[in-house]
This record gives sequence, structure tokens and C-alpha cells, in this order.
Amino acid sequence: MKKVVSLMVALAGLGFSAAAQTPIALNIQLDKPSGKISPHMWGVFFEDINLGADGGIYAELVKNRSFEFDEPWMGWKKLENGVEGTYLLVNDSKRKGNKRYLRLNNAGNLKLGLQNEGFRGMGVKAGGAYEFSLQYQSTAKGMTIHVELLDPQNKVIGAAELPLDPVASWSEAAVKFPVNQTTEKAKLNVWFKGEGTLDVDMLSLFPVDTWKGRRKGLRKDMVQMLADMKPGFIRFPGGCIVEGRDLANRFQWKKTVGPISERELIINRWNTEFKHRLTPDYFQTFGLGFFEYFLLAEDIGATAVPILNCGMACQFNTGEVVPLDELDEYVQDALDLIEFANGSTATKWGKLRAEMGHPEPFHLKMLGVGNENWGPQYIERLAIFKKALNEKHPEIKIIASSGTDPEGDRFDFLDDKLRAMNIDIIDEHYYRPPSWFLSSASRYDNYNRNGAKIFAGEYASHTTRPNGPGKSTWEAALSEAAFMTGLERNGDVVEMASYAPLFGHVDGWQWSPDLIWVDNLQVYGTPSYQVQKLYATNRGTAIIPIMHDGESVAGKDSLYASAVYDESSKELIVKVVNYNSQPKKVNLDVVSKKKLTATAQLVTLANPDLNVSNSLEEPLNIRPKESTVVYNGKKLVQTFAPYSFTLIRLSTK
Repeated sequence: MKKVVSLMVALAGLGFSAAAQTPIALNIQLDKPSGKISPHMWGVFFEDINLGADGGIYAELVKNRSFEFDEPWMGWKKLENGVEGTYLLVNDSKRKGNKRYLRLNNAGNLKLGLQNEGFRGMGVKAGGAYEFSLQYQSTAKGMTIHVELLDPQNKVIGAAELPLDPVASWSEAAVKFPVNQTTEKAKLNVWFKGEGTLDVDMLSLFPVDTWKGRRKGLRKDMVQMLADMKPGFIRFPGGCIVEGRDLANRFQWKKTVGPISERELIINRWNTEFKHRLTPDYFQTFGLGFFEYFLLAEDIGATAVPILNCGMACQFNTGEVVPLDELDEYVQDALDLIEFANGSTATKWGKLRAEMGHPEPFHLKMLGVGNENWGPQYIERLAIFKKALNEKHPEIKIIASSGTDPEGDRFDFLDDKLRAMNIDIIDEHYYRPPSWFLSSASRYDNYNRNGAKIFAGEYASHTTRPNGPGKSTWEAALSEAAFMTGLERNGDVVEMASYAPLFGHVDGWQWSPDLIWVDNLQVYGTPSYQVQKLYATNRGTAIIPIMHDGESVAGKDSLYASAVYDESSKELIVKVVNYNSQPKKVNLDVVSKKKLTATAQLVTLANPDLNVSNSLEEPLNIRPKESTVVYNGKKLVQTFAPYSFTLIRLSTK
């Protein structure tokens, strides 16, 4: 009897093995597109978190350059004290935005000095040129500034002299100088020489080699990572900083435009948000303001998607609300922003845009009202915004928040209310474990095709938290890739999608995982970045049904798939995720009157270890591997590697 049982088990095992080798059949209806893909489907979400702006993409190397931090000497150290009153911090209420400046009283021709530590140090490169600048006023003759960059061992690696002409009112002086050593932890010494009184402010150091060579611009390598994605949109400025911990510290776009020296600094809400990652030196100088955001979007060919405060502070913090009868200021901010972006130079805000160097409009098309707000208090404020915006700017699509979670009572309440209001686009957020992303690949299959469009505005697969840069894993990225097949398959409902957060500084992060990690010199994309980039650079124009036994490919046999057709390049683009430790053999049956070229492009992200991640030391552990394959006719046989995301591009005739 035991021998019979053993034989049956053996036969069953052989049967299972044979079944495992039987190709899985997927049907691709190339001639029956089910909808159109939004031209700005895949984009990026920017928030000044994790030193994303100050200390990150905004290339300023000096921390607290205008002495406006709550502790005005933060980041600075006096090199020579002199006598009492040698260094005076002046708070001048008549100045716009930037109230404080430093007055140096040198009665004995002393050599006075300051040292700035930068943002976790200053990253400088050998052979690179750097520009030191400051604003000053002094009628004294013979004043000179000596600047020098020091490495961690206090060796001078770059220096320059800057003579100051006597001036009766605030002026700028600047000098460029080379650096002869690469270090990510440099510091800056500024020496003041000459007898008399000297007022200084906006002490600044920038690399000359910025994005597009713009003076005092953005960090080139970080912007390039965004440009390489070819994003359809960039959402800014956040994120929770839009709301602020309270309304006094909400993001106010009007304070971020105009002369940089007059922009009013505020504390960054991530400064104290997490007790395990306190960042007391995190402020927003707004050198990266709304004008620069619009310019960045234009530079990388992305649609600008600004989000504005709706009259509510973060509901996880104070939850402050402005009374409804005092909401006019907030609504006017929205109307004025449209004028700033699109108005003629004859208008107040269009004129300011022109004065800042961009007389042509930015062609704003959509605007978000509120970020992760919820409850009836949000709906009643949103209704006021919607009425004003629809009356004066019906051409602008309104994006509204569905709260912080993708399900539950809050979500259901908002989803019902927003659809009843005929909101254009609903912003859904989901930070969830990989299992949620895998099980939610069919989330939008049955959404109303005639109602509001969806903006998957913030999503990321979280393994463990808090974690830091090493936990942006392949497991997380592959689960996101699987979920994104569902977003793409439902591109007629899902108009936009963006991972969040975008940037994380390895020495200054508060929240993780993040899409792109940096230190003061280097930048690398996580496995999630590689996934997002492959989607964004292979978006197509039409949704092509890809089915398994008449159903969407959304997890059965551990496979997830979507397909699109690119009308401009005449290519079929198929994306397949194999979320399994074993390879999967698949027959792709393309049903079409079009002819397919025999040779196709194959791009694969794969690793059998789901815990692997990229790092500064090994930035390309997970990276695309390209090859060409030859298929026979319209029945494509392909074996997908274990734990892989594969993209196939086939030209049609």
C-alpha cells in the first residue's frame, strides 16, 4: 500500500512539473484599444522634505545665509570675536521679508571672520568653479573680503579676494574661484578686512555649473535625474508643507516670488515632525520658489501642477481652519496664481512674471486645492474655491483631495462628495506594504468611466519604517510595478500618477523610502526610480487590452501585465511583472491586422533577491538591461525571469 501511495505522489509531482512548463497564454487585442492614455500620465511629485530643496536641489551651499533662522547664528561660527559690539545682529522692520543683517564694527583694522558649516557640509568638486556673493552697505574705503573653502582637515582648497567699493545703500558683490579638491564636507570661511562699519547679508556660495548654467540655480545632477524620466507633470510644492503645522506657517506662494533677498523664510514643518529624526536646522528660504518651480517644469517638458492651501492646516497637527467668511484671501491667492502663470504682462502678476525673466505665460492647466485634507470642513471650503475658479477660469481643472488613505470612512465620504460636486480630478494617496499594491492591481477596473478622473498623487510601497536609504528595496519597486500595470490599464480613468517623496538626503532624511537618494556630491535612483522611469519613458497613447482567460492580468499565476500603443512611433509596448521565485513561460498572442517586425526591444529589471537595493556605493544593483529578441509572427513566446519587470517594444507596419 505504501508503494502505491508513493507512486501516486510521484506521478502527481510529474504532472505538476509538466503543468508548470505549459506556457501561459495572454491575448493582446492590438486593434481594439479601450481608451486613451493621458499625455501627462506619469510624473513627479516634489516636496521640500529630506533636505529636498534647501540642502538639495537648490544649489546654495551656505546654511542660514541671511541670519533668518529662529536661532540667527545657526550654521555660523565667529572666527575672531574682537571687542564687545564687534558683531551686531540688526533686525530692521523696514526691510521686506529678510529683516536681519549682520553689522561688523571694526575700529582697529582687525581681521574679523565667520565660518559656515553648510548643509551637513558643503559638497565641492576639484576643477569646479564656485561663486561667493553677498549684499553689503558701507561707506568705508579699503574694505576687503577674503573667502576660503576648507576640507575636513582644515586645508584650504580654494580662495579668493573680493574688494568692496564704498556704497551708501545695499549692493551686491561677487567673486568666482576654483577648487582643487573634491570633498562632500567642506566649510566656508569669510574674512572681513578693513577699518570701519560694514553691513552684510545674503552671504552665499553656489557652484557655477548649475542646471542650464543659471546663476544661483539648481543642482545639475539632481535635475538631470528628473529630466531623464521625461515626466509628464511635476506637482509642487508638496505635500504637507502646503498645509503647514499651523496656518501661520502654511506655504504662501506670493512670498516665494520676486527678488530672492526679499522672500520671507519660514520654518520647514519637517523640522520637528518626527522625534526620531529631528532636524532643527530645516527652514525654507524659498530660493526655490513658485517661479523656479514653473521654470523647472518648463525645462523638463512637464506640465506644472501647483497645489495651494485651502484654508486648513495639517489635520495631523493643529488642524486649524480659517473661518469661511475670511477665506477670500486664500481664494484670491488661487486666482492670482493663475494670473501669475498665464496672465498678460499688462496684469499685476503677469507683469511680475515678466520682470522675473519670463514674459511668455507658463500655460497652467490645472490647480490643486488642498493636500490630504478631509471632512466636511474641507468640502465646504473646497466648494467656495470651486465656485470662484469655475466662474473666472473654467479652463483650469481642479484637483481635490481624497484624504490620506485609499479606503475607509473618510475616503468614502470624500469620494461621494467630490463626485457629487463634479470635481475634475480626485487626488488619491496610498502608502502601503507590498501586499496591498499586489492585491490592488485591479483597483480601478470598475471605476466610473464618466466621472472624475484620478490622480494617484502620492504612492510608495513600504516594507519597514522608519528605515532610511537602504530599504528602498526591489520588493517595494516590483510591487509598485505590478500595481502600475493596473494604473496603465485604466489610463482612461487614471489621468496622472506620481511616486512620493521624490528626494532623500542620506544625512538629512525624515521620511523614507524615497525615489532618489543624494549626498552632497552624488545622486542615485532606487529600484523604484528605475520602475517609474521605464513607465514614464514608455507611456504610449492608447490602452491595449491584454487578457488571460478573458480577465485582466492582475495577479493570477503571479503575473501582472498591461499594454499600450504609441501612435507616434507605431509601436506596441507590453509590460509584464513576474512576481514569483520561478520563471514563467508565456505565449503572447497579438491579434491584429497590423504586421509586426520580427525584432523587438526587450528591457528587463530583475533580481531573485527581493531585499536588494541600490546605494551610493552600488547605485546600479537594480538597473535596466536591454537586449533584442526575434519573434516568429504574432505569437510571441517569452520566458519571464523570477521577480522581474519586463518591457517589450514591437514595431508595427
